[in-house]
Amino acid sequence: MNVSTAYIAVVLIWSTTPLGIVWSSESVHPTLAVLLRMLIALTMGLLLLKAYNFKLPFHRAAIKLYSFSAVGIFGGMLLSYFAARYISSGLMSLIFGLAPILSGVMAQKIINEPKFCFTKKLALVVAIIGLMTVCFDSILISDKGYIGIILVLLAVFFFSLSSVLVKSVQITIHPLSTTVGALLFCTPFFLIVWLVFDGSLDYQQWQPRSIFSILYLGIFGSLIGFIAYFYVLQKLTASTVALITMITPVLALSLGALLNNEHISINLVIGAIFVVVGLSCFQWSTKVETTVNKRLRLLPNKK
Repeated sequence: MNVSTAYIAVVLIWSTTPLGIVWSSESVHPTLAVLLRMLIALTMGLLLLKAYNFKLPFHRAAIKLYSFSAVGIFGGMLLSYFAARYISSGLMSLIFGLAPILSGVMAQKIINEPKFCFTKKLALVVAIIGLMTVCFDSILISDKGYIGIILVLLAVFFFSLSSVLVKSVQITIHPLSTTVGALLFCTPFFLIVWLVFDGSLDYQQWQPRSIFSILYLGIFGSLIGFIAYFYVLQKLTASTVALITMITPVLALSLGALLNNEHISINLVIGAIFVVVGLSCFQWSTKVETTVNKRLRLLPNKK
């Protein structure tokens, strides 16, 4: 797979996933929509493993990796599907864009990564201001908007926690094997949740848009998207990959407005700018501080 193609695929898939979640839940219960999505992805993944003769290891480290990955998939996906009934796809993507910052906070506590420098702390404040702005705007527009915001924030928490825990596992596995292993671990939990919250198959009520969205998310969102993401993560620098989290919210907001008639207010635009600026400062904080320090050292000392 070409690296540029994989990178573009990740950007497009992540930008369209929130809208796909909203559409797939329109006529299908959220728990069933996400379960069908996982089953499609798992089936396709197992077929690809067999076709390309890739191994699916089950030693201790591999099981640990699958378990940690499943935390993010299960918690992040399930809560996002519930949230889709209360907030727009664009807002959902914007809040998910904060995942790198939250991951950085967790990494300090879990895997003892260095504490944030001043620039990163400033970036965190800027991003929080942006988040508060868009959340306040959403609550004003919808009486139950706060429910969706809380659910997405919890989804981001599980997604970020998963990414940090995965970093703690020292193992090299093919991206396809990692994806299939994680799906094997989390799909039974999606089945249990569907049985508890719904348990019915009212397929007579399903609309074509929901069906096509589930198929799209199963094949692209949960399988090809993850494989491409793990691939670019191996081939490109962390800063280049991090650009994805800054591009996707802007594209998702635009797609939501164009294809789903989602309202974009001035407060949402201002909040989105704050979030993107905060993410940018956070990702390149080390480079910024290094440049500033170098220039300060070059300045003549005044006595």
